Amino acid sequence: MNILVVADEAWVHQEVTAALAEARYQITAATDPSTVVDACREAGADAVITDLQVGAMGGMAVIRNIRAAIHAGDLPPTPTVLLLDRGADAFIAGRAGADGALRKPFGAFELRSMLDGLVAADATSS
Repeated sequence: MNILVVADEAWVHQEVTAALAEARYQITAATDPSTVVDACREAGADAVITDLQVGAMGGMAVIRNIRAAIHAGDLPPTPTVLLLDRGADAFIAGRAGADGALRKPFGAFELRSMLDGLVAADATSS
């Protein structure tokens, strides 16, 4: 499974990569949220994980751009997960159109379970 991780802090990439390494996910890192649709297409991403605080755009805008590209037919349906800061409410993720949300710090099992569930649900609805 190909996962695109959108974050501008190295530790976020490291945490996600460490959480998914045992399950043999392929991780592609993106640090520029303005190019996320192209990065998603190039990576053949099965899912996207984005940090809430990424670049000037922010993770909510990243998810909105992905949703717009899916709606326009520029991307296939792609589940998204928004990584929230400790004080952030999961309601934020829903407003952005994210399929899932996790508060940092997150557990490896929690992240893998969420991704597996979202990708499986996406596969059955396609």
